[in-house]
Amino acid sequence: MEKSPPHLALILKYFSGFTPQQLDQFAALEALYKDWNSRINVVSRKDIDSLYEKHVLHSLSIAALTDFTPGSEVVDIGTGGGFPGIPLAIFFPEVQFHLTDSIGKKLTVVQEIAAAIGLQNITTQHTRIEAITNRKFDHALSRAVAPLADLWKWSRPLIRTHPALPGVLKESGDKVLPPGLICLKGGELTDEIMASGTKPAVINIHEIFPEDFFKEKYILYIRR
Repeated sequence: MEKSPPHLALILKYFSGFTPQQLDQFAALEALYKDWNSRINVVSRKDIDSLYEKHVLHSLSIAALTDFTPGSEVVDIGTGGGFPGIPLAIFFPEVQFHLTDSIGKKLTVVQEIAAAIGLQNITTQHTRIEAITNRKFDHALSRAVAPLADLWKWSRPLIRTHPALPGVLKESGDKVLPPGLICLKGGELTDEIMASGTKPAVINIHEIFPEDFFKEKYILYIRR
């Protein structure tokens, strides 16, 4: 691509080094989601015109925080319309993403969009996450699906205990991010964290992306 579409400007404000294929894939998301959303409501209709900020860039906050090692496997719990899984699959083409949801029609949208943009590193499964008992992953991801206590209970058995393929926490440059649960959440989280019995690292997304939308938006990370 000689020139990126204007709606990619927000992504390119914070990231660089994309291949032409990745830029094409990101650029194609707007029309695809608008088309599918007119048939199956997978993105809030009031947010569809802010897709790149409220869904794509929000998902990519995880990529701003950590790299996933090529060959690693990541499960997206309750992916809905494919967030954060699809943007991260574009960003990390050598990482395998398994997108799960209990609502089959949402996964139809995920499958169709992945096929339309040529994503080869996504698989899907129509299931509740707690029903998966025969697989292990290097990380579990979630975006505003359930309380932290439930997410940790469901994901912990699925996460590998030995980091054969760790990521790198970009904040510190050399700190390894071992397998664990990575959640995108918003608002006041003190009570939710206390109720979970966990001690997650809490990263303020507004410090990564200083846009108004990301005020009171956080990444929570729990090491397995």
